[in-house]
Amino acid sequence: MLMLTCPYCGPRAETEFTCGGEADIVRPQDCDTLTDAQWADYAFMRKNVRGRAREQWQHAHGCRRWFLAERDTVSHEFHGFHTFEQAAGERR
Repeated sequence: MLMLTCPYCGPRAETEFTCGGEADIVRPQDCDTLTDAQWADYAFMRKNVRGRAREQWQHAHGCRRWFLAERDTVSHEFHGFHTFEQAAGERR
């Protein structure tokens, strides 16, 4: 069983969490002007990296908050957990 560390609640079993997929996907500014192909690219195309990836996770059976996790997609080892506020502060 994997253990995740919710930045709000602390360590919990993986069964309490839901993965929301790849993080840092930027929504297009003016969605009304996108072609169908551009919208499909935004909505469905993901990098699906092999190795370390930033993902969004929700503590679905706990505080219900969303946070960021860095996870190795090969070994499933987690390398860090951050709130969105912490991540924004690190980018400055």
